[in-house]
Amino acid sequence: MDQQALTEKIRSFPKTPGVYLMKDDRGRILYVGKAVRLRERVSQYFQPSAALGPKKEQMIAEVADVEFLPAESEVDALLQEARLIKDVHPKYNARLTDDKTFPYLEITIREPFPGVSFTRTPAANGTKLYGPFTSAAGLRTAIGELQKVFRFRTCALDIREEDPNRRYYRPCLLFPIHRCTAPCAGHIDRPAYRKSLVRLMRFLEGSRTQVIRDLTREMKYLARNVRFEEAAALRDQLRAIESLSRRGSLEENLQPEVFAPTFDPAEGMKALTALLESATPIRSIEGVDIANLGGSEAVGALVSFLDGRPFKPGYRRFRIKTVEGQDDFAMMREVVFRRFRRLTDELSVRPDLVLVDGGLGHLHAAAAAIAAVGAERPHLVSLAKRDEEVYVLGKAEAEPLRLPRTHPGLKVLQAVRDEAHRFAQHYHHLLRRKALFGEKEARRLAAERKAKRARTRKAEGGAGQTGGNAAGEAGA
Repeated sequence: MDQQALTEKIRSFPKTPGVYLMKDDRGRILYVGKAVRLRERVSQYFQPSAALGPKKEQMIAEVADVEFLPAESEVDALLQEARLIKDVHPKYNARLTDDKTFPYLEITIREPFPGVSFTRTPAANGTKLYGPFTSAAGLRTAIGELQKVFRFRTCALDIREEDPNRRYYRPCLLFPIHRCTAPCAGHIDRPAYRKSLVRLMRFLEGSRTQVIRDLTREMKYLARNVRFEEAAALRDQLRAIESLSRRGSLEENLQPEVFAPTFDPAEGMKALTALLESATPIRSIEGVDIANLGGSEAVGALVSFLDGRPFKPGYRRFRIKTVEGQDDFAMMREVVFRRFRRLTDELSVRPDLVLVDGGLGHLHAAAAAIAAVGAERPHLVSLAKRDEEVYVLGKAEAEPLRLPRTHPGLKVLQAVRDEAHRFAQHYHHLLRRKALFGEKEARRLAAERKAKRARTRKAEGGAGQTGGNAAGEAGA
């Protein structure tokens, strides 16, 4: 795409929040950025007077195309940018490529007396999560202010209602200053404490009007009585609580890297090597999954694990090109064929193990693709979701392996399968949202053109009528 065509394309971008993707002539993503107003932000890169600095000037020289993904808000754009950078590792993005994550508010709902805490590494289960949030400082302050209202505990004590020694326990300082109801010392029973936690969760889920109204009224009262320092403190509390709305959806902006594995990766890889009776240790695994909805915007995703841990530079995405309709086997065959053809053409190192998401049919589709390329076949395994059955090519295929849920090798396979599924679904949702946004944008532009034509016809009709009246008056 030449410079003029690229400039024209950018002019069609909306003036709304979103994420923009700078691509080179091979379609590789060079840079991911966020914007409050997409058109204005992206156009700044291509203005002659732009002072970009040496690195970005070099990047712009490589840019052949720019695309965008719309976002509902600035917060969604920020979180979407972070997710894409961690998944794709663009060449010119220097930040957000590490393991740093956004914070969450975590409630340990399965405990008799649930605790509330700030965390960047939430538990994999047994908790209620809110977030991710864009401001760590704002979240910490908000938790402190909410504790004044709902008086929940923030400690990590193991509190049991049936413990008879609770009444002898001395509570911490938060109890006398009315920040906690001290369930550790038996000052509140379980139903009353959980009732307060339910109110907190409702507040976090949107019913915060009354708390904000009370704080606002008290702040105004203090200001009228010239108690400005106290009023300013309440103002800061209000801002902290209102910052809770600056968070993303947990489902749409999940950060899988914050959930630490519940297994030892090294132990899992040794168990896999023994399970598959491999002559050499298994170190590298590639997982493949397909995502589609009735064949629409079908995609394939490939994730790479090294020594049992995600290796993000090895992740790849595939738009399905040769399959029409909903044929998962054919889609799996296409993705695996394209992957191994690329590895063969580039003389790249092949993985020790390929894991496909599905059953025996998916396994045979992947095997057929590798055979069609003529590549040396690695260990090939599929993992079915329902019963976690493991099919191993060439090893009692008709009778899958049913491993104990605690088997360390199965846990590695599950981690690879789940990450491939997440990666595929994420790409699929991006394409669907982009396609949907494109249709909406087309309808909007068509409606604008129709309205413009109507205004033009009305103006022309009015001018003709005026001219006719003038002529009649002249003739009279």
